[in-house]
Amino acid sequence: MNTSAIYHRPESEFAYLYNEATMHIRLQTAREDVKAVYLVHGDPYLVNSEKWFQKKVPMQKLLTTQLHDYWQISVGAKFRRIAYGFIVEGVDGTTAFYGDQGIFPATEEYLSTPNLYYRLPYFHQTDRVKVPEWVKQTVWYQIFPERFANGDTTNDPKGTLAWGSEEPTPFNFFGGDLQGVRDHLDHLVDLGVNGLYFCPIFKATSNHKYDTEDYFKIDPAFGDDETFKALVEECHARGIKVMLDAVFNHIGDNSPQWQDVIKNGEKSKYADWFHIHEFPVSYTEGDNFEDAKDLTYDTFAFTPHMPKLNTANPEVQEYLLSIAKYWIEKFDIDAWRLDVANEVDHAFWKKFRQTCDAAKKDFYILGEIWHSSQRWLQGDEFDAVMNYAFTDAIKAYFVKDEIPLTKMVAQMNQQLMLYRMQTNQVQLNVLDSHDTPRLLTEVAGDKDLARQIMAFTYLQMGVPCVYYGTEYAMEGEFDPGCRKCMVWDEKDQDLEMYEFMKLLVAFRKDYQPILSEGSLEWLAVDDCTGIVSLARQLEDRLLVATFNTGDQPVTMPVSERTVLSQNTQENQILPKGFVITYWEGVE
Repeated sequence: MNTSAIYHRPESEFAYLYNEATMHIRLQTAREDVKAVYLVHGDPYLVNSEKWFQKKVPMQKLLTTQLHDYWQISVGAKFRRIAYGFIVEGVDGTTAFYGDQGIFPATEEYLSTPNLYYRLPYFHQTDRVKVPEWVKQTVWYQIFPERFANGDTTNDPKGTLAWGSEEPTPFNFFGGDLQGVRDHLDHLVDLGVNGLYFCPIFKATSNHKYDTEDYFKIDPAFGDDETFKALVEECHARGIKVMLDAVFNHIGDNSPQWQDVIKNGEKSKYADWFHIHEFPVSYTEGDNFEDAKDLTYDTFAFTPHMPKLNTANPEVQEYLLSIAKYWIEKFDIDAWRLDVANEVDHAFWKKFRQTCDAAKKDFYILGEIWHSSQRWLQGDEFDAVMNYAFTDAIKAYFVKDEIPLTKMVAQMNQQLMLYRMQTNQVQLNVLDSHDTPRLLTEVAGDKDLARQIMAFTYLQMGVPCVYYGTEYAMEGEFDPGCRKCMVWDEKDQDLEMYEFMKLLVAFRKDYQPILSEGSLEWLAVDDCTGIVSLARQLEDRLLVATFNTGDQPVTMPVSERTVLSQNTQENQILPKGFVITYWEGVE
């Protein structure tokens, strides 16, 4: 038995409170090296009187990655405290006891020694990672405000182009605004989405608004406070939550704070608001407006127009925290999406979380992080991150054909094992966004494949997000191509895709409890045939989905329990097809 691969870490994603009285405990072992794992547990003060070390409870093999198997069990504790260890049986016939001080023989001498066990001394509810329950029930819809709809031509910026008359560039404007969103709320209700995620709406020079000038002002080209307040109220009346996007890593160079630094140099009262290495601040133009050289101050990437904020400065903290509070209290927003979140210090994000929680109960905080994010997801910073690493595995197989099917599943499992279950339930699963090519472009216009990928993703744990226009099969290359004007002319809309998206969103909402909280089992993962089948089960309710990603039809029995399918005929799933069935009363 490969004992060096056995791993557990207390008070982490390996051992955590899932709800008030239930603890999830996981153990990692080498892949296919262990045939059984048992949990030995009980009250730490009753180890000798109750002799609970003589009882072992089997753990379930949960998921498998390329290197490891993961085992899990749910347990409670009568006195809200627990001591626990593991008995591990290898496929080679060896058995070991694994506890807080390492590996020991699985004999009573060691099993009866209290100090060898891991402990959770008390189930403190204040330490439990909690996520807003409403997020599990949400299908988000991302809007790039400048390109969604022009509802008020009186606020169009100078040089505004006719809607969709040209290809998007980093610099052109088409007049999209908040009134345009209000005008199309019925469209979003019909589609079925119940969460709106807005790219920044604050005053800024660019069309994307990530170079913020004033966080307390809505950009005049988008509208005013009254328009936005009405929009939020109308959304809430329709059961739609509202998430705003803000970047606190950096600010726009047209902001009064940075302009004061340019004017007054080291004597500026804002000099310590930034990371400045030399005065006066300067840079050398690069090959494009985002590629400066010889910068004398820190920026986002090498973009001279986005100087990085010093979030360790108490004045900067007070300023940014007041922004977080302002939009919650004045406009009743439901969530923040935080741009470039991984480049801001953890100490600030902890204060940010406290500010938001104090302003509104069950507030959702989403960070833009593209890599492993355990440090941000301990319950005192973010609720979730944009789950790019998870969906990148899906696209690496389905779209790019870069990895085999088995590796895709292993990578997805690995991402799930990085976090607590409640965190996985509210991760934001995106297949495209304002920062990526559109899905239909990545699949070279293959709509059957696009639908198959979306259905597969909507079956996973985490909440899905529709990028505006996907419902009408919009295409677009990487930025700025992915930021085209929304197609409102019916002759340019793919109405078949729209009907499919309506069905898919309805499916996700109808079976949300199973898809959020149910177990996941991979029933078939076949690199040869391209068949991948999975089961999602919650109590006696079961969803079974089979996807044919191969080149040949696959025979499948027809079931009256089919709830969603594509490319099926005569008991067959054709290539790029799938069948999802629903069962009740399953043991």
